[in-house]
Amino acid sequence: MKIYVGNMPYAMTEDELRTLFEQYGTVASASLAIDRETRRVRGFGFVEMPDAGEANAAISALNGQEQGGRKLVVNEARPREDRPRGARPFNRAPRA
Repeated sequence: MKIYVGNMPYAMTEDELRTLFEQYGTVASASLAIDRETRRVRGFGFVEMPDAGEANAAISALNGQEQGGRKLVVNEARPREDRPRGARPFNRAPRA
């Protein structure tokens, strides 16, 4: 199961994220979203856990838990929207 983890402290590392979830079971992967331009962590990431029971236990236990002064938002990840490459939201101006 792929799990979305939001509202993370910007200083959190992938290793810390993995360790946090390993308390509840096997973690196949843990990754942080990185801004392409600034190379900074964007405050959210994803964890993959092969066992749905362990994943649901982690979601229940960690959603709302405070980490680094921020309350985590943890839930099952939704499928990514299919968008054409290079598509921009209507409310953003093109880059100069």
